[in-house]
Amino acid sequence: MGRVLRAAGAQGFLLLLAVAALAPIAWALVSAFKPAAEIVSDPLGLDVTTLTVENYRRMFADVPIGQGFLNTAVVLVAKGSLTLFCAPLAAYAFAKYRFAGRELLFGTVLITLMLPTIVLIIPLLLEMKALGWVNTYQALILPGAVDAFAIFWMRQVIAAVPDELIDAARVDGCGELGIFTRIVLPVIRPAMAGLAVLTVMNIYNDFVWPVVAASSERMATLQVVLSTLAQNITGNRIGADYATVTGELLAAASVALVPLLILFIALQKHFINGILAGSVKG
Repeated sequence: MGRVLRAAGAQGFLLLLAVAALAPIAWALVSAFKPAAEIVSDPLGLDVTTLTVENYRRMFADVPIGQGFLNTAVVLVAKGSLTLFCAPLAAYAFAKYRFAGRELLFGTVLITLMLPTIVLIIPLLLEMKALGWVNTYQALILPGAVDAFAIFWMRQVIAAVPDELIDAARVDGCGELGIFTRIVLPVIRPAMAGLAVLTVMNIYNDFVWPVVAASSERMATLQVVLSTLAQNITGNRIGADYATVTGELLAAASVALVPLLILFIALQKHFINGILAGSVKG
């Protein structure tokens, strides 16, 4: 009986946490369909007869959110592909090869994890300026494409792959690239899926570097567009009041939120399996 009560208490506590986490998201998604004046006058109320898409219509007319989505998509595909291609290869070398300076080099990679992003902004910006890459896709994609955390995580996962499998493949005449693609990759596929989800989320939500490296409206990513949304609304419409700005802000936030929600719901099983991959060795 005591075990049942403890399990029920734990489930109830987790349910409360889930409600507390999801309530703001649900409120934002629903409020985006309410008339702007009603959002301010009765933020917790809901009259289904007054629901409208006017906030979305105005937001798409006032804000270049489509350009932000396009830029984010380009950066996401290019930068994400580089991360998922380079990180496992580097991690495989660190995990399964013995070479001079391996520990020193891997330690250097780990040290970069301790550096705050703000410390790297000025040197990176000066480098982008010297290369003539400011306000270009190169500046948004290349810095940070080979992520230190991704290398570290993949190394821990690949280290758990039995050496006997790799040695047997070598005895059978398989080349090093073949060993990686035919032996290692199938084993670490759950971790790769988890890394893909984390990589997408990090790139999609990145704000600090894009707002510095791509300040022009033409190259602004989605998060940069959202950060300047209120100014765009008031600048494009004379007399835009607080309620109007709030309604369009909620509409834009909802549009930006939906892709990540869909991604996580669709891939949550792979994400959880990827987080657990390599956590138990043997």
